[in-house]
Amino acid sequence: MTDQFGRNINYLRISITDRCNLRCFYCMPQQPEQLCHRDILRYEEITRIAAQAASLGITKIRITGGEPLVRKDCAQLVAMLKQIKGIRTVAMTTNGTLLEQALPELCEAGLDAVNISIDTLQEAGWHRITGSDGNMPNWPDVLEKCIEVGLKTKVNAVLMQETREEWTQLAALAEHLPVDVRFIEQMPIGQGKISEYNTAQAVLQQLNKQWPDLQPAEERGQNSPARYYRSKKLTGRIGMIASLSNPFCSTCNRIRLTSTGQLKPCLSYGQHTDLRTLLRSGASDETLRSALRECIYTKPRQHCFAEQTAQAEQQTMNRIGG
Repeated sequence: MTDQFGRNINYLRISITDRCNLRCFYCMPQQPEQLCHRDILRYEEITRIAAQAASLGITKIRITGGEPLVRKDCAQLVAMLKQIKGIRTVAMTTNGTLLEQALPELCEAGLDAVNISIDTLQEAGWHRITGSDGNMPNWPDVLEKCIEVGLKTKVNAVLMQETREEWTQLAALAEHLPVDVRFIEQMPIGQGKISEYNTAQAVLQQLNKQWPDLQPAEERGQNSPARYYRSKKLTGRIGMIASLSNPFCSTCNRIRLTSTGQLKPCLSYGQHTDLRTLLRSGASDETLRSALRECIYTKPRQHCFAEQTAQAEQQTMNRIGG
């Protein structure tokens, strides 16, 4: 289905829990308010929404959190989603701390791909960023095991001042492993802050010193938020997700479902549709489809931060007479 701006919306991100076993300072408060179990969508409710979304053209689902693997029987949901007609891909974004032990069940359930959040390879830095007192996973081993079982694997690294000296080391994970290492500009969500120094352009300049032959890779899909680069010395690719400095809103193909059943046409916009109330008040499948259809069609042109940037640029042009 297309939205009011002609974008084909075929990707649904589903948060299945608000809980996480880490407390990354840019993402979550140290003492978050936890939702009651009854407020979270049941797997059967999630699957019913996903089935109606598939009937409108959704083909890819990504399971997120919080940390999705802290929710019991997460693999069961993967299996349920894989059985929906029209769903071609079920992927997951995870902090990776519980991934190794969950891999057998996830693969048996049919998981297609995994994105692992790895902001640092230094244990002291990992403890500082995540607020965890546990052991940092052996990231190369985790990545190798994901590849061995056939999962398409990507690394997500949020750009922050604390890890500037590690950007090249993180990118080097793609030297010997067929993984995409993606650097993500930090969104001003939670305790995240915008920085003019931690941009996709800044990390690209740093990486060019290590791999001077970095060149834009052929795009595999027009809707990818990342712009990819290749080097002859890299097995995998380097990706830049410039959510703020170069927003990709014009090609955004996704909608988001929160763990409490709020359907959002954009992560960074207040607009949402309460599907949980519809479900639990006995709504028909057609009523659910209508709500999904309306949310998709009214998806905003761009996220609110891109809107603010565009307004600031226009104000500057007006001042200088451009």
